[in-house]
Amino acid sequence: MKNLPLAGLTVVSLEQAVAAPFAARQLADLGARVIKIERDTGDFARGYDEKVNGLASYFVWLNRGKESVVLDLKSDDGVAILKALVTDADVLIQNLAPGAAERMGLGPDDALTLNPRLIHVSISGYGRGGDYEKKKAYDLLVQCEAGLLSVTGTEEAPAKVGVSIADIAAGMYAYTGVLTALINRGITGKGDVIEVSMLEALGEWMMQPYLYAEYGGTQQPRSGAQHATIAPYGPFPASDGTVFLAIQNEREWQKFCSEVLRDPEVGTDARYATNALRVQHRGELHADLHRVLSTLTTEDVLARLDSAGIANARLRNMAEFSAHPQLEQRGRWMDVDTASGPARSLIPPVTSRNVGFRMDPVPAVGEHTAQVLAQLQETR
Repeated sequence: MKNLPLAGLTVVSLEQAVAAPFAARQLADLGARVIKIERDTGDFARGYDEKVNGLASYFVWLNRGKESVVLDLKSDDGVAILKALVTDADVLIQNLAPGAAERMGLGPDDALTLNPRLIHVSISGYGRGGDYEKKKAYDLLVQCEAGLLSVTGTEEAPAKVGVSIADIAAGMYAYTGVLTALINRGITGKGDVIEVSMLEALGEWMMQPYLYAEYGGTQQPRSGAQHATIAPYGPFPASDGTVFLAIQNEREWQKFCSEVLRDPEVGTDARYATNALRVQHRGELHADLHRVLSTLTTEDVLARLDSAGIANARLRNMAEFSAHPQLEQRGRWMDVDTASGPARSLIPPVTSRNVGFRMDPVPAVGEHTAQVLAQLQETR
């Protein structure tokens, strides 16, 4: 039986939407008891869609293994119960509107006065202080503010990333920040205050295009599914579909020309002698590749690429991802219970010889309120 390293730890999460629930769910996967505080109508992410047998795909993804407790945080009784829970907790996570936690007496200083060993985590759009502190922040808007849309899309039009990438980035940094603080608390015996903003989390992921522009003097262009600075790298049409391939160095380029294109003359063309030149002459390069690849089936192109050791991929939709043979062969799927039946989900991506995980049910709104309040009463 593998160890659940966070078993015995309690997380109280004042969470909604994506970022904070994602951080808290990963703590639950490692064994932490996560008490999710909701209003009587529930986390509004419960209503984002109804695609998982009537439940929201977002909510099923982000909330397994948690206990749902409904509290009226506009009432004195609700706040008093919340403070009692925080007093006994190891971690408090919140992504409420700026100032909301402080108005309840659960800002960082007040919370650590209640519980000096507490790890207090705040996730926000733009961070504490500055002109943007109280500005509303949703994923697409933060993608805009971080410059992501300036490098994503086609030359004609920008495009948002198709997943909630700013929320995911913030949730991941909050999760790793909690793990770091837990290690440090084991050394010092003291809690900590952690702040993560969506802008700064996504900004870290934007450092390569930032450095390219800051020191190169020009903005990295939007290039659709092609790589902005490497060629050939991206989608190419075969006779019956599309194949993605990626050339990383000159050795691979020569093998690609001789073994995939089977046209060594392309490999000696002066226009394509270096990656920078291939990017410069991308139009002519693609025409030469198209002349060969468009006459071959997808399976033939993939077979040649594999034989030559050239990185490649199929363009899969979600149904094809669901049936991905590698995930099936490695046993990466597990059912998670929900109020409307099992939901097939990927197990956590980190594998360990010693550390396990759990994937407990997704809670209904307030499912654990009576149980948690009864336990709290017993300890008082």
